[in-house]
This record gives sequence, structure tokens and C-alpha cells, in this order.
Amino acid sequence: MYQAQRESRSEFVPIRNLKYHVRIWGEPGAGKVPLVMVHGWMDVAASYQFVVDAFARDHYVIAPDWRGYGLTESPVADNYWFPDYLADLDFLLDHYSPAAPVHLVGHSMGGNIAMLYSGSRPARIRKLVNLEGFGMPATRPAQAPKRYARWMDELKGFHRGELALKLYDSAEGVAKRLMKTNKRLPADKAEWLAQHWAHPDADGKWRILGDAAHKITNASLFRVDEVLEIYKAISAPTLAVEAGDNSLEQWWQGKFTLAEYHERLLSVPDARKGFIADAGHMLHHDQPEALARLIEEFLST
Repeated sequence: MYQAQRESRSEFVPIRNLKYHVRIWGEPGAGKVPLVMVHGWMDVAASYQFVVDAFARDHYVIAPDWRGYGLTESPVADNYWFPDYLADLDFLLDHYSPAAPVHLVGHSMGGNIAMLYSGSRPARIRKLVNLEGFGMPATRPAQAPKRYARWMDELKGFHRGELALKLYDSAEGVAKRLMKTNKRLPADKAEWLAQHWAHPDADGKWRILGDAAHKITNASLFRVDEVLEIYKAISAPTLAVEAGDNSLEQWWQGKFTLAEYHERLLSVPDARKGFIADAGHMLHHDQPEALARLIEEFLST
């Protein structure tokens, strides 16, 4: 199994009536800008271990498990609203860095959250790194009736147990599932991630540490006009990192393209693009050394 080079510690912080789990690497210190790293959909904070191990410098890293993921509590609710992630992050920064801006790194869903937060609270972010946080295809008002109907149908399916996450007989089964999803993920890292991505229940079955309600379609439409206004308000230098595999166009099959995403990035006042070759969407697993170098070079300029 993979051996972590830099040990983390767990802290539990009260945030908006939830007990939030936060993984910490390193210690605060003079001249250190806190490095806040937020994970993506159906992932956990521990997922950044390989990048943290690859950093050349000793950073003070703060990585939360989002609500309903990892060891953070789930709200008393049957679905999740995107603005809650922004508010949770705001409360998190109140706790860890109330008086000074931070560096913020976000992957996938976490990258989308990081972009929206950085435009909504620009003074709180010193530098911003977005790892494959592309956003969503543009929507039209005419889609709203069917979108709300789909949301209500999926809520009923959730309460009937139709969205339940698969159980696994062992951590090895979880690791195999991770490697099936990501062909580049080696067995040692998959085995290590499995221990943090899932836990055994009272019956000995391994359960994914993610609320099945995360699978429910968001009831609200994705408004590109609103997003672009938020992007315009980002004051932090921004690095948008893409992997060699074009995951965006694989997912959306023509509904959303890299060219459209790049057009949106033009609204960010100070944005540049980074690239990680021989990597898929989980680039922090596939090429942690290359990604760590890219992040540190950007933060040091």
C-alpha cells in the first residue's frame, strides 16, 4: 500500500450546524499563506495526499470534507444546494484565516466552488487554482419545467432507495472500483484511497463515504450570465489547469466544449492556463508530482 510521506491530522469544526471534518497537513507559521484545497464530487479531502507528498516546500494545508462526504456530517435534508458549499467555505475561512487571504485550490466540483467563491469574496483569496472545474453546459429558461419535474422524480427515487450507493465486501473491492474508474490509478494508491473513501459498517460491508443524495439533479438551472459576472469579480491571479484527456467533451457529448469553457475564462481578469500531460480528470492522482510543481511555481510567482 502507498506510504504517505507527510502525515495529516484530523480536526472537527462546527460549521452551520454540522460537524465538519478538516484534514490538516503542516503547521501555520510566519510568512506561510494557508493553502486551502477543496475536493470534487464523490471524493474526499484525503485525495490530495499524493500532491501534498510531492510538494517541494512545507505548506500549511487545510482540506475539508464537504458536507455529506468523508467524515463530515450530512445535513438533515434529502438534496444538496450549491450555494451551501460557498457558505461552508466562508465559515471555514472565518475559522482558519479570519484576518488574511488564503491560496485556494479546487478540483472538479471543488474547482467550480472555488471560482464562484473567489468572485463573491475576492478579498479573501490571494491566488486561485482551478483543477478541471469546468462548470456546466449553458441552460435556457425553457428547460426549467422539466428540470424541476426531474428533480422531484429523483427525490422520490432517493426515498425509495433507488439511488443507494453500492456496498463492497472489502477495501480491496473499493480499490478495484477506483481502478476501474481511473485506469491510470496504480494498485498501491487505490488501496490507500479505499481506506479513506469508504469505511466498514456494522455488518462488515464497506460503504462509500458519500451521501447518495448527492446524485440528485440540482433543481436550479446553470446560468452562464450569472457565472460570468462572478468571474469578472475575481481579483486573484487564477491558474486553470486541464488534464491531457479531454474529460469535458467526453461527458457532455457536444453539449459543452473546451472552446466554450476557454471563452468563459476570458471573463476572469487575471487568468492563465496550465496543462498536465498523460492525465485524466483525476489529475491529482495521475500526475501528483507534475501538478505539485505547477501549483508551487504559480504560488511563488
